[in-house]
Amino acid sequence: MGMKFIKRIPTAAEIIERIPVSKEIKKLRDQRVIEIKKILSGEDSRFLLIIGPCSADHEDPVCDYISRLAKVQEKVKDQLLIVPRIYTNKPRTTGEGYKGMVHQPDPEKAPDLSEGIMAIRRLHIRSLTEFGMAAADEMLYPENYSYLEDVLGYVAIGARSVENQQHRLTVSGIDLPVGMKNPTSGDITVMLNSLIAAQSEHSFIYNGWEVETSGNPYSHAILRGAVNASGENIPNYHFENLIQTASEYEKLDLANPAIIVDVNHANSMKRYHEQPRIAREVLLSRKYDSTLKKMIKGLMIESYIEEGRQGIGEHVYGKSITDACLGWNDTERLIHYIAENV
Repeated sequence: MGMKFIKRIPTAAEIIERIPVSKEIKKLRDQRVIEIKKILSGEDSRFLLIIGPCSADHEDPVCDYISRLAKVQEKVKDQLLIVPRIYTNKPRTTGEGYKGMVHQPDPEKAPDLSEGIMAIRRLHIRSLTEFGMAAADEMLYPENYSYLEDVLGYVAIGARSVENQQHRLTVSGIDLPVGMKNPTSGDITVMLNSLIAAQSEHSFIYNGWEVETSGNPYSHAILRGAVNASGENIPNYHFENLIQTASEYEKLDLANPAIIVDVNHANSMKRYHEQPRIAREVLLSRKYDSTLKKMIKGLMIESYIEEGRQGIGEHVYGKSITDACLGWNDTERLIHYIAENV
C-alpha cells in the first residue's frame, strides 16, 4: 500500500475543547463578521482591506505585524475595515515546497499536522484576543475549516480550488463572508458559476456526515489576474476588465454582488512593489464609474514587516518565505492613501 498512516488527527471538537475561546472573544468575532457582511451588502459604506503576509510562517512576527495593523485601523476606522491575512495553508502548484503552518508549524522541522492544527488555531485566537481583529484564512482543505469555524472572520477560496465541487458545496454551508477567486485560466464564468453554487442549497458528504446547506449569500468574487497558455501573467484589474466582470455578475441576480481585487499574484505579475500602483488604479476606476463604486468593496494586499521574500532558514524577522510582499513602511502609506481616496 502506498499510503502510510502515521497517527490519528484530533477531531475539531477535541481541538476546540483543548483550545477554547471565551464568550467575550466569540462575541467580538461575531461582531467583526457582521461588519464585513454589512460592507458586502452595502449597509456599511466602508471599504475592506484584506491584508497581510502571503502565508503565516512564525507566530511572533505575524502577531507583530497584526499589532501594527491594529494601530492603523484605529486611525482609519471611519473609512476602512482591515482584515488581517493569517493564511495557514499554502497551495503549491507542483506539490513541492512549504505548505503552510498547518503542515509545518516550524518551517525548518518535519511536518506535524496535529501540532499544526493547534498552532493555527492559537494564532487566530491571539489575533482576536490581543488585537481585536478577526482574520482571513484560505480554505485549501474544506475538511479543516471546522477547526477554525468559531474564530475566522473571512475565508478565501483560491484560484486552484474554485472549480472544485467540495469547496463550492462547503462554502454554501459557511456562515461567513467567502471570497472566490477567478481560476488561474482567468475564465470569469468559472468564478461566477462557483458563486451560483455557493449561494445555492445542497446535500453532500462532509467530514463523515450527510449534511444539508442553505446557501451563502455573502460569497463574492475576487479578481487575481490569470496566466495564459504561454505562462504569461494577464492582469484583470483594468477598467475594462472590471466593467466586464461587473456586467456579467449583475446578470446573475445573486445576493450581495461584490468584487474584491487582489493586487498581487498575476495582477502584479508577481512584482510585489507594483501593488500600490494597482491599488491606485482600482480606486480611480471605482470613482469614475457608479457601478464599480457600488460593486468593488475592497482590496486584497500581500504585505509583511520586511519587503521581498527569503529562503527558509535565512531568519530575517518578518520577511515572507513564500511570495514576496510589500514592506511595512510602504504598507502603512498605502493604507492611509486608500482611506483618503475611497
